[in-house]
Amino acid sequence: MAKYVIQTKESAAPQGAYSQGWRAGDFIFVTGTGPLDPKTGKLAGESIEEQTEQTISNIESVLAADNATLADVVKVTVHLSDTTLFARYNAVYARRFSPPYPVRTTVGSDLRVMQGMLIEADCIAYAPLKKSAARKSGAKKKKSKNKRGR
Repeated sequence: MAKYVIQTKESAAPQGAYSQGWRAGDFIFVTGTGPLDPKTGKLAGESIEEQTEQTISNIESVLAADNATLADVVKVTVHLSDTTLFARYNAVYARRFSPPYPVRTTVGSDLRVMQGMLIEADCIAYAPLKKSAARKSGAKKKKSKNKRGR
C-alpha cells in the first residue's frame, strides 16, 4: 500500500507540527485547514461565506496535488466558531460540493487560535491510486513471489 505525505504551496502552509495531507492506499486525508490565504498566510475574508470559500479551496488544492478532486471526498468534518452561521456556510458548501454529497459532521468549536477565524474543515477522499501516479510519487510497486518450484 502506498503511503506518502502530500504538500503543496497552493494551499495554506501548516501552522504547527502537521502535514497538509497524506495518501494511504486509495485514501487521501486532508488536515484541518482554515481560511488562510496560501500566498500571505493571513486570514482571507471576514464573512462566513468568504472564509468557507477559502477553506474549501485550500482543501481542493491539497487534493489536486495528488490528482484528486472534491468529487472524491467521502467525509468532511467542519468546525464553526458560531453554529448560528450554519445556514450561510452550508449554502457555500452545497455549491462547492456536488451530489451525492460526502457524509459530514459540523460542530461548534473554539477557533480563537486565530483572531476572526470562523471555520476549519478536514476531509477524507477515496481516490484509487493510478499506477502512473504511484511511479511518479516514488511509491514502490511490490513484486509478487511465485512460490511454485522453489
